[in-house]
Amino acid sequence: MTTYSGKNPRALKFRNILYTKGDWKARITINRPKVFNCLNLATLRELSTAFEDAAWDDRVAVLIITGAGDKAFCTGADMNEWKEEFLDRPNDFYKWMGVFMETFERLRNMGKPTIARLNGIVVGGGNELQMSCDLAVAADDIYIGHAGTSRGSVAAAGATQWLPLIVGDRRAREMLLLNEKLDIDKALEWGLVNQVVPRKELDAAVDTIAEKLVNKLPECTRYTKQQLNFWRDFSWSLTIGHLRDWLTVHTSAYEIQEGIKAFTEKRDIDYKAIRRNVATGKPQRRKR
Repeated sequence: MTTYSGKNPRALKFRNILYTKGDWKARITINRPKVFNCLNLATLRELSTAFEDAAWDDRVAVLIITGAGDKAFCTGADMNEWKEEFLDRPNDFYKWMGVFMETFERLRNMGKPTIARLNGIVVGGGNELQMSCDLAVAADDIYIGHAGTSRGSVAAAGATQWLPLIVGDRRAREMLLLNEKLDIDKALEWGLVNQVVPRKELDAAVDTIAEKLVNKLPECTRYTKQQLNFWRDFSWSLTIGHLRDWLTVHTSAYEIQEGIKAFTEKRDIDYKAIRRNVATGKPQRRKR
């Protein structure tokens, strides 16, 4: 009897990610450094395919995911794509969000341990991506943050569900409501990452943990991960469908559209003007 060996990564012809396998490890690099490794639809689909391949390949014991370059691990959803594709066609966001959900579920439930190699800033959906992994190792010169309440989104595709479990309720509220940068040493203190090392030692630290995971019993590891996932899966399953619909419906809302446009146009938002308009009942219309 032969085991399933997966596909040759070259045959998959990825354009937005780099995917390699060898020595019982699979490595995925989000390869969009010019846009801080943010996630557009094409990248999500490629990640999903790679996650499926790594899950099926019996010669892969551990998956490592990182970002290209040294500026960003991942900064979440591609806001330029949101602006171009969804502001005028909000129902299409429902489809995009479905791919996002399926991709993250494949990563979380692949049955093999996963490591986030945090080589740069980790923002929004990027933090949700690294929290979908089992372990995280970070370079000592990065930060983690969320920007949803500042930039027209809601950090609810993992962050509102899992941050309270990982760092505690008050700390999660601090991150998600204030949107301030979390220093990586504080992230370590809070338990959001497992290890922080000088940048030059990042690869060695990740490889050391990966090798330790290779030298464990595969079925026992798989079921341990399954049991550990209970509270994450529980909170996710109760909230993610509601989130998907809420974001779809509210993509056409003024403050969502203003937040996304301001972000892509690199300008400030007049938050108090929005509040004044709401308080006085003044209609808020998107500027074209």
